[in-house]
Amino acid sequence: MRFLLREAEKIVCAALFLGMTLLGFANVVVRYGTNYSLAATEELLTNGFLILTVFGAAIAARRGEHLAVTLFYDALPAALRWVVFVISGALSILLLALSAYFSWEVLMHQLSSGVRSYGLSLPAWYYQVAVPFGFALIIVRYLQRLVEEARKGRAAEQGIPDV
Repeated sequence: MRFLLREAEKIVCAALFLGMTLLGFANVVVRYGTNYSLAATEELLTNGFLILTVFGAAIAARRGEHLAVTLFYDALPAALRWVVFVISGALSILLLALSAYFSWEVLMHQLSSGVRSYGLSLPAWYYQVAVPFGFALIIVRYLQRLVEEARKGRAAEQGIPDV
């Protein structure tokens, strides 16, 4: 069970990517074999990429591998680096919390309005439901990384490439 909790986003990404690869391959085979295409694949793949991106960001947050510009951070003395580290962590969490909130609002609007997808005519919230939870998972993973870095004391001693 610990493995599933620790590696949840990796499992979701792997399963989703496998499914998207198979669906894309099936579409190519059908298109070139019959001159027709599976019309719903665009809808499924587009929304799959959205979910894959959000859960992939959770993986990057846990590893501390998000893109960062550290020119000024690296030039600061160690004490100021710690302050910048804390401020950047707080601002990142605020941005992620706002993203989770607004994606939740979109989900609630889709539920209340009954809007349907264009290809399969499924309720649009089917695709949106994972997004706010994905942002919440990024927050959890980012907090785990911040606590890990703070415990190691790297923020005060040396440059953290992920701030």
